[in-house]
Amino acid sequence: MKSGRTRDALLLAVAAILVAGCGGSSKFENKSRPPTPIQLTGVVTDKQVTVSPKRVGAGPVILIVSNQTDGAHTITLEGEGTTETVGPVNPLDTATVQATLKPGTYTVKAGSKQATTKEIRSGTLTVGGSRSSSSNQLLLP
Repeated sequence: MKSGRTRDALLLAVAAILVAGCGGSSKFENKSRPPTPIQLTGVVTDKQVTVSPKRVGAGPVILIVSNQTDGAHTITLEGEGTTETVGPVNPLDTATVQATLKPGTYTVKAGSKQATTKEIRSGTLTVGGSRSSSSNQLLLP
């Protein structure tokens, strides 16, 4: 009989510990998720680099750039302490640059290892205030 009481007391103690751990305030807050990444497009021509749209809100971006020139170029997104470079990107090929951007002005440059007779003008991207959280959006990865 004594072992039955010991077992019951032990079960009661374990149950009390489990119940005590179930309530109260949680240390885990429901923090907002970052904004949904937006896709930007870019094109490199013999004259310039163009980015569309030219204005976006701060947060993650995916820039897909097409090289429409006859030579291979590296693509560089630069500004506000961020430098992301991909390439070289062959003619008629595309490259993807991913970054989380803060408010400010960024340039998108196309460079090559060979000296060119004409410099390709850089494109400009203006990043404004933060975009809204993606916390309430369904079917996101």
